Amino acid sequence: GNDVLPTAVNITWSSINFKTILQWQPKPSGYFYTVEIHGQTSDVKRKCILTSETECDVTDALRNVKETYTAHILSVRPAEMDNFEEPPFAVSEKFTPYSQTAIGKPEVKDYSQKGSKLNVVFKDPLTPYIFPNGSFQSIQDFFQHDLEYKLYYWKDQSSGKKDVTTKSHNFEVSVDSGKNYCFYVQGIIPSRRENRNSQESTVHCTSVGRSILDEYGTEVFIILAVIAVAVITLAIVLPVVLCKRKKAREARAAREKELLNGV
Repeated sequence: GNDVLPTAVNITWSSINFKTILQWQPKPSGYFYTVEIHGQTSDVKRKCILTSETECDVTDALRNVKETYTAHILSVRPAEMDNFEEPPFAVSEKFTPYSQTAIGKPEVKDYSQKGSKLNVVFKDPLTPYIFPNGSFQSIQDFFQHDLEYKLYYWKDQSSGKKDVTTKSHNFEVSVDSGKNYCFYVQGIIPSRRENRNSQESTVHCTSVGRSILDEYGTEVFIILAVIAVAVITLAIVLPVVLCKRKKAREARAAREKELLNGV
């Protein structure tokens, strides 16, 4: 009977930018799993029906991101799906996407350093959810004023780090003119108790006043020096060789002329 079927254990929610995957163990043998998503106010939604996998993408069942959900993972045999008896199941911990999904890394779109001003423009991570026009909603569309961003910046090759906060999508900070700076952007949700910080964006560095040696390294200069020496050497040696060959031809021609005159 159903009571002999093992139920799922080690159930975990894995969620980033509201894309949410439910995972559990063990791998089934002789039976399948079906996932039910129970919300506080929404209807029960069934996902991954009769799956032999141990994970299930439940993103589209959690569209009300502020609602709290639990997952029931049913252990079932296909022949017993129509039985009135409820199959054995395991219940996950509660999960609220709004307060628990991890936030991915912001993307730096553009940056420039002019004089003593560093300007950085970035965009929000996108979610799997879409607007009616088909474009993807960003995390900003969900978190609104709960979301802010920090720019961490420091003088290149220095350990002193500064930061500034914004709720827009660009930064303008004062820096030392002619000095290069490195930076990254990170999202923050101050209202959260846990998981407050997003992943960090890629680190970028400006190149104002940076020498070609800093930009490309000594290896390129060694190669260029070798090529320059080769070109100079060729420019010196080639005329000498050509001149010697010309003189040799002239001498040979003179000898041939003398021989002909002697005859």
